[in-house]
Amino acid sequence: MGKKKVLDLYRAPFPLYTVKVDATTGLVITAGGGGPSKTGIKNAVHFLDVQMVGKNQYSSSLLHSHDTDTRATINMAVGDGVIAAGQDGTCSLMRFKLCLQKEENSTHRDGNTLARRRSGKAGKGNLENRSTTGDVSDTRNETVQITVTNIAEVLSDLNPHDPLQKVVRFSPDMNLLLTGGTDGYIRVWEQLVTVGRDFVCNVWSDNQLVTSLNWLETMPQIAEKTYRYMACRFGNGEDEKDAIRLYTVQIPHKRDKKPPPCYITKWDGKILLPMLTSPCGTEVISCLAVSDSGRFLGLGTVNGSVAVHSAFSLQKLYYVHESHGIVVTDVVFLPNLMKGQNIKGNNKAALLSVAVDSRCQVHTVTKERPIPPWLFFCGLIIVGMLLILQYLFPVLI
Repeated sequence: MGKKKVLDLYRAPFPLYTVKVDATTGLVITAGGGGPSKTGIKNAVHFLDVQMVGKNQYSSSLLHSHDTDTRATINMAVGDGVIAAGQDGTCSLMRFKLCLQKEENSTHRDGNTLARRRSGKAGKGNLENRSTTGDVSDTRNETVQITVTNIAEVLSDLNPHDPLQKVVRFSPDMNLLLTGGTDGYIRVWEQLVTVGRDFVCNVWSDNQLVTSLNWLETMPQIAEKTYRYMACRFGNGEDEKDAIRLYTVQIPHKRDKKPPPCYITKWDGKILLPMLTSPCGTEVISCLAVSDSGRFLGLGTVNGSVAVHSAFSLQKLYYVHESHGIVVTDVVFLPNLMKGQNIKGNNKAALLSVAVDSRCQVHTVTKERPIPPWLFFCGLIIVGMLLILQYLFPVLI
C-alpha cells in the first residue's frame, strides 16, 4: 500500500465525473465533459468494453460515444438498459441497446485472384485476404453496435441560482427514480436514507421522516457538529444471506492545518443502529462504493487517492496515494460476473475510479498466496524438535 503507479484503463478527451457498470451487457459506462463553456471540450457518455488480459491486467476499448450537447453528466444511475444522467438541474433519461451487427465479406473473382471486402466499404484500401485458390467462401464478422435513445427529461433541481442535480439512484426493483440537488429537495419520480451538509442523516418512508441517525453514539468523545455526513450506501451483509448493511462516511466540517481523520460507520440496515466506526485516514473522502458481494468498500479522496476497505472490519486492504492527479469523482466495483464471465480473475475485488484528470483506472485487491506445503511441514518439524528438546532438557528450555 502507498505510493505506486496505477496504469490507466482508459483516458477520455474530457474530464470524467461518473462511472457505472452494467453487468448484463458487460459495459462500463463513464461520462463527463467541459460543460457549457466554449473551450472546445466536448460533453459525452462513453461506452467501454473492458476485458481481462492475463492474470491481473485489464484492457478497454471505446465502443460508442454519445454526445450530450452543452451539458456535462455529473452523476449517473444505470439499470435495465436505462441511464439516468444528472446534467445541471435536469435528469436526462436515455435508453441504450447493445446488439451484434454481422458483417458479410463479399467475394469477387478476378481471374485466379479472390478479393474479400467488408460489406458497405469499397476501394482498393479495403482489399484483404488475397487467395490464389479457386474456392469461394463467405465469412461473417460480428461487431458491436450501441444505440442510445433519449426517453425523457425532468427538472430535478429548482434552485434559481445555478441548479445542480447532485445524486440520482434507481430503487432496487427499478420502479422508482430518486434525485437530489442543491435546492435541498429529494424527489421520488419505501425507505430512503439521505445525507447533507446540515449534519444529519435521515431515514424516510412514504414521504415521512422515520428517524435520524447519530453516528456519534459510537464516538462520544467527538463534539457535535464537528463532522458532517458525506455519503451513504446500502449493501448486502458480508456473510449473512438476509442481512442488510448501511455505510456512512463522515468528514470534518472545517479544515485544519493538522487535519483530523475521516470515519466510516457500519449500521444494521434493518434496525438502523450503529455496529462499528473506524477512521479511514486524514484525506477528505469524495466518493463511496459498496461491492455487490457486500464484502468491500471503495473510497476516493479529494487528493486523488483510492482505497479499498473490508466491510466486515472496516480495515484498509488497499491504498494508492494520489493515484489520480486531482479529486476522485466516482468509484464503482466490477461485479463478480459480466455477461456470465468472471471479470475479476484471481482478484478478490476490482474497483474502477474516475477523476477530473480524464483518467479511468482499475484497482485490484489480490488474494493472499497460500502457504507452501513445504514451509508448513518445516514449521511442524521445528515445533516438534522444540517439544522434544523441552522434554529431554527441561532446564535448558
